[in-house]
Amino acid sequence: MAPLTLLNHLLNFAAPAAALALALALGGRFLMPKSASRLSWWARAAIVFVVGCAVLAAGLWYYGRDGKMATYAALVLAMATAQWLLGRGWRG
Repeated sequence: MAPLTLLNHLLNFAAPAAALALALALGGRFLMPKSASRLSWWARAAIVFVVGCAVLAAGLWYYGRDGKMATYAALVLAMATAQWLLGRGWRG
């Protein structure tokens, strides 16, 4: 596989995690209290993105292929939970 093709595949693999991480971080910035998290929005986006990539990699390993709806459901659940934990959502 050519290097540019590999890069294209990797970027397309991580695109759902990147889009959801940005949406969660920016949405959480407006919906969560200001004192909830001491991290900046881009730091939270980076942490949530890493969680998302780990879930996508686990789904690829478990199912043997990319793009299963169960993996995407786990992606949303794991990234939302990470965002909730980073924003200290249990403090209400």
